[in-house]
Amino acid sequence: MTIYGWIQILLYCGILVALVKPVGFYMYRVFNGDRTFLSPVLVPIERGLYRLSGTSEKEEQHWAVYATAMLLFNLVGLLVLYALQRLQGVLPYNPAGMTAVDPQLAFNTAASFITNTNWQNYGGESTMSYLVQMAGLTVQNFVSAATGIAIAIALIRGFARASCKSIGNFWVDLTRCTLYV
Repeated sequence: MTIYGWIQILLYCGILVALVKPVGFYMYRVFNGDRTFLSPVLVPIERGLYRLSGTSEKEEQHWAVYATAMLLFNLVGLLVLYALQRLQGVLPYNPAGMTAVDPQLAFNTAASFITNTNWQNYGGESTMSYLVQMAGLTVQNFVSAATGIAIAIALIRGFARASCKSIGNFWVDLTRCTLYV
């Protein structure tokens, strides 16, 4: 490795260490429901999403309810992504006329993207239509990462609130992570 490679690695590590405190403080404020610099823009959107979904940001969930919500959300994501791939031949935004993805490959891809592994055993533009890439894979790139962060936040709350019966609200954590982080 050249000296420039080492300098680049050291610079990256230095920037990463410098950002730990401010980004950690920002995420603490986001998941605590405190005001951030993005609040004037995102709070109306956040509240609108809560009203639309019937979620109350004040209502916390027991760990079992939180886990069930997360599992159901990911199951629906898996089924929708699988269906999009299997039906892509008859769906719009398929100008290349791509046929349905093989069942095993569709399941493998759906499972990979909902778990944020994003392992691809196919040629992107030669296998997936625009609709599948846009409404399926891209959406999962965001919500699977948000799910992982929400679970990490719930775990931290579980340790911090040892005597409390609730660990937050999955839907609120998912929404805040997607919008703010």
